[in-house]
Amino acid sequence: MNKKILHQAISLLSRREHSLKELRQKLVQREYEHDELAPVLDFLICEDYQSDLRAADCFFRNRVSRGYGWLYIQNELKQKGIANDVMYSVYHEQDIDWYEQVQNTYQKKFADMPIVDQKDKAKRFRFLQYRGFSLDEIYFVLNEN
Repeated sequence: MNKKILHQAISLLSRREHSLKELRQKLVQREYEHDELAPVLDFLICEDYQSDLRAADCFFRNRVSRGYGWLYIQNELKQKGIANDVMYSVYHEQDIDWYEQVQNTYQKKFADMPIVDQKDKAKRFRFLQYRGFSLDEIYFVLNEN
């Protein structure tokens, strides 16, 4: 096992949690060979330095606190290489009221500004849709305001 790669990987993991895919990509960017990475990554997983479950949980909580919906979070987790079973495990562990989440995001962006016309309503709809909220959640908050 290459100690230089191991130290680099531990250094990356000490800053924040990374999925296995992310960690592999970052080490490849540093021009380490694929065949040298496998034993290091296996070691990190066996010793519990790297965990996709922890990485997904950390990322999930971060995105929720920043006002994103499940669809956005789910898409980013897929891009990070998190498996579906891990993703849904993290989703079900959290006790998130998505209707409250969409309401908070809406209030933070639009405060108490009334909807002026259809163009304004469409703008707000697109904003919430980009943030990853479902149509039910968006209609809930728009009809309430």
